[in-house]
Amino acid sequence: MLILLPPSEKKLQTKAPTPAINVYVGVLYQALNWSSLSVAAKKRAEKSLIIISAKYGAISPLEKIETYKEKIDNKLMAPRVSQLLDKVKTNLIVDCRSSTYKTVWHAPEELTVEIHVSTVVDGERKVVTHMSKKTRGEIARFLLQARSIPNSPEDLYAIVSEKYPCALTPPNNGEPWILEVIAV
Repeated sequence: MLILLPPSEKKLQTKAPTPAINVYVGVLYQALNWSSLSVAAKKRAEKSLIIISAKYGAISPLEKIETYKEKIDNKLMAPRVSQLLDKVKTNLIVDCRSSTYKTVWHAPEELTVEIHVSTVVDGERKVVTHMSKKTRGEIARFLLQARSIPNSPEDLYAIVSEKYPCALTPPNNGEPWILEVIAV
């Protein structure tokens, strides 16, 4: 399993290079709550979590980075990200990136499940950015702590559906699998 995360706009101000997972402190990373993960969950994360950074490209959670403030240049960053991610061997890619960061690398649709999050407001499904980020962080955390590692979109659905109402849609016309999650 490979879990792709976006960076967060909110970052810890550091004086020296710091592990990326500690630099990013936005809503998604607060929900992931790295410091409270077990040793086993952190080891799983080191093998399966990749952050797509506007400045550094595809990085591991423990890769040391400096605080920065810049927007991603997709044309510039795409070759760097592709160079690393095209080599990754995995049965499943869990894509928690925002739309901006999805354009940097097109994951193989047959292996990829994009996490789409909505919430119900006044009886209607709506996308609420804050809730989407929070839920994606919670899902990443839940997967890192799960008893088993999902190896297929169906496995992912089985694990996530233990915690959230969700629906899995197969790939269609070049689009990846979609796991539509209702934030609760």
